[in-house]
Order: sequence, then C-alpha cells, then structure tokens
Amino acid sequence: QVQLVESGGGLVQAGGSLRLSCAASGRTFAFNSYAMGWFRQAPGKEREFVAGTSWSGRTTEYADSVKGRFTISRDNAKKTVYLQMNSLKPEDTAVYYCAACRIPVGSTDYRSYDSWGQGTQVTVSS
Repeated sequence: QVQLVESGGGLVQAGGSLRLSCAASGRTFAFNSYAMGWFRQAPGKEREFVAGTSWSGRTTEYADSVKGRFTISRDNAKKTVYLQMNSLKPEDTAVYYCAACRIPVGSTDYRSYDSWGQGTQVTVSS
C-alpha cells in the first residue's frame, strides 16, 4: 500500500513562488525504484502532466508551459519529491497531484502512474 501526501499549496500573487512537497510512505513501497511525476487539473479541464523525474532524479521532463519556471527534484532518503514553482501565472491555478510511475524512467502519460496523492490546491491571483 502506497500513500502519497502533497503539501505546500496555497494562494500566491502572479510572479510569486511556491514549493510543493510529496511524501511517500508504505511498508513495501520502494520509492527509489519508481519515477515520480506532478500533474495538475484545473476546473473544467483534463488532468495534465506538469513534470516528472526518473527513479534516480538524473532525468527530468517538463510540460512546455512550465519549462524554465518549474523544477522537479527528489530526495530518495526522505522518500519525498518536490516541485519548485517560480514566476507563477494565473493559468497555473489548479489542483496539483503527485503520482508514482511503475516505469523507472518516467512517463508523461497518466496511465503509467499507479498511485496518486489527494492533491493540493494552487491558486495564482492576477
């Protein structure tokens, strides 16, 4: 059983920054064997890939809309993945979810992700 718990969301003005965290737990969950990803879903829109990191953290991938502004990282010792979000825009407003991917190198396809957190709300005001 894997549990993913996000934190760090909130309300921020455009141009501001937030850092999301996702802590993983589970007796049999080998965190350092899974790629991790961040997705988001805005009201009335489909869930979309934001950023992903391979099991080692050496490979990362970003949606074009967040490249240069967001940075994903992970600490395997702490079983935690982070999303540093800078230069936030109103269009970044969404519920952000972290997820664990059974493919070690990662994927942008949500169907490759086995476990999901409950989400954390990010609201960017103009």
